[in-house]
Amino acid sequence: MIRSRRAILATLGTAAVSGCTGRFSGDGDDGGGNGDGDDGGDTTNGSDGGSDSDGGGSDSDDGGEDNALAVENPSLLLNWRISGLHAPYFAAQSQGFYEDEGFESVAIESGDGSDFSAQQVALGNTEFGVSSSDQILGVNDGDLSPLAVGIVMQRSPVVVFSSRERFGEELTDPSQLSGATVGSGPGMVRQMMRGYFEATGVTDVEYVDTGFDTVQQLLNGEIDAAGGVFGDVVDARHQGAEIDVLSVHDAVPSYGHLLTVGESFAEENPETVAAFLRATARGAVWADRNPEGAIDALVDAQSELSEVRENQRAKWDLMRSEYMVSETVREEGWGWSDPEPWRQTYETLDAGDFFDGSVDPDAVWTNEYLDTDDEHIGDYADLVDQ
Repeated sequence: MIRSRRAILATLGTAAVSGCTGRFSGDGDDGGGNGDGDDGGDTTNGSDGGSDSDGGGSDSDDGGEDNALAVENPSLLLNWRISGLHAPYFAAQSQGFYEDEGFESVAIESGDGSDFSAQQVALGNTEFGVSSSDQILGVNDGDLSPLAVGIVMQRSPVVVFSSRERFGEELTDPSQLSGATVGSGPGMVRQMMRGYFEATGVTDVEYVDTGFDTVQQLLNGEIDAAGGVFGDVVDARHQGAEIDVLSVHDAVPSYGHLLTVGESFAEENPETVAAFLRATARGAVWADRNPEGAIDALVDAQSELSEVRENQRAKWDLMRSEYMVSETVREEGWGWSDPEPWRQTYETLDAGDFFDGSVDPDAVWTNEYLDTDDEHIGDYADLVDQ
């Protein structure tokens, strides 16, 4: 394991957690600046993944009630408000997988950005958080030490996209955007997009700050192309637009959603962290095999999502099919970190003078708490390919 030993700032105090109301923040677009972000199916259908032989696994091997965890009622702070991108956690919650690992309950809270969730776990205000590799590096640049313990999205969600109608042709290569106006919100998305264009030799793009209105400005023809996350692409397509996409990950490998904890929390509660990762991986397998059931769990947690159910299902379908399995996952298992994407992300951000201090890209993550003997972690790729 390679990670830092910096001391974590004293906690600001832990607030009580209940439900999914977002005790830390308000709303925001599903992708946001730091986010990514039908009728119900039968959530107990064993033929789709609900039985012990389906990828749900045997309860007797998952930790069970005999395991007394040091923290039995943890909270999980999401990176943004609840969406289809969070299906694995709600599947694990609704199907009792966290309980099977010894947790009495897991409170899942909507968040206020990947940077905020990384800060909160480091401060000890929540046990687990959903963040991203760029924000983990950014927060570690200061006095806090959030630690990445499990990669959920093996590919960066950051994309460059255009409207076929507005752009006038199919976008297949970044060179087509030479001299174009490309809009995005500020922060990490823009810097990763800049890194993408630099890596592909396109140096004359005009960058425009579109805030949280990127999709609409694209569809209105105010910009030639947009930088955002794949959830924005789903939103644009659901408005009837024909959207073409370039993946930033193809030129700048980087990790998307990941699970993070405070460094000292992981050291003091290793089995709690390992149990949470096992249950979440099991939830990811179940949600992959039961996508309708997974969206049911989201809607049950936040009823407003019923109005945009189809949109949330599309986001989960895209995430599970294109972002969660990689060669690293096939070789090592669900959640695994490889050093190279971390270093590539660091170099891209460093080139943009993002860091005020110094941060070691090899010191902000670990694979130590991933139980690869558990089938949902070690055999994840095979289970979701079935």
